[in-house]
Amino acid sequence: MACMLMMISLFNSVLMIFNSIWFGAKIREAHLVDTPIFVLGHWRSGTTLLHELLCCDPQHTYPTTFTGFAANHFLVTEPLLKRLIRFALPDKRPMDNVRIGWDTPQEDEWALCNLGLPSPYFTILFPNRPPQYPEYRSLKAISTQERKVWQNGLNGFLKALTVRQPKRIVLKNPLHSYRVPALLEMYPNARFIHIVRDPFEVYASTMHTWRRMFAYQGLQVPRFEHLSEYVLDNFQVMYDDLPDDLKAISKGRLCELRYEDLVQDPVGQLQMIYQTLEIEGFDNAVPEIRKYASQMSEYRTNRHTMDLGLRDQIIARWSGFFDRYGYSRQSESVVATASA
Repeated sequence: MACMLMMISLFNSVLMIFNSIWFGAKIREAHLVDTPIFVLGHWRSGTTLLHELLCCDPQHTYPTTFTGFAANHFLVTEPLLKRLIRFALPDKRPMDNVRIGWDTPQEDEWALCNLGLPSPYFTILFPNRPPQYPEYRSLKAISTQERKVWQNGLNGFLKALTVRQPKRIVLKNPLHSYRVPALLEMYPNARFIHIVRDPFEVYASTMHTWRRMFAYQGLQVPRFEHLSEYVLDNFQVMYDDLPDDLKAISKGRLCELRYEDLVQDPVGQLQMIYQTLEIEGFDNAVPEIRKYASQMSEYRTNRHTMDLGLRDQIIARWSGFFDRYGYSRQSESVVATASA
């Protein structure tokens, strides 16, 4: 894995030069068609489902798996390289049953990593070390200059996406849930959609996700010694700040919903989002949204169990979330078992 990453890094660096020569001026001069739409929420809260439904709208564009992988040079290489490496991806993500392909919507955090910006996602490479770049969750503890570099990196990537396809950009990135103040500095009129889910299910599913990611993409054999605390802390820090951060968003620029409602009625929930955020063109998007929603019946979620001691710990540490979003402390989605 280390050798492969070294070769890919060299490959990306060389192609970045050609990308800069041919498209550098266009990227610098580009203007976003509209302020972005940011999908917020903790990992495994339904952000992927919501993102993909929004991306069904033909008036939207979004980061794809390929643009994240080739963030430095996709404008140059996408027509050819995507065809050459089309067999390099599995059909589904390693942590769940969600389909994946070079053209499917993807988190922009992977692009930021490939652009060389610090990210907590580097923890995936070294899972047995302390969490990497925790200060880049919220960006509040970094210097003004470091914050500006990060903001310029994100904005440059969005400009490149605009050159590729001049449409409104929809972004999904759980880490942006910590960064609302920094995002509002850049895009004060951006729209935000916040999705929540049963916290017991979120914990169990997030644990499963990081175990799979650490095992598949890490440069160490993971021991998972502090993984539970990592998940508990990430959630707690996110929801200590996010409710107050959301209050700074202008009226008509924020919509909140529950994952359970989205699964029950995807078309109705999307219509509610469009109405709340005053996004035009919903009727034109409905056929593709219905088509995607019809495929959701084939998706099967993973089944999880947890011991009663862990269940009590989640309730104690995430109590504010249970109360704020009306989730029961007696969830039926995760099977509780007595400790051995």
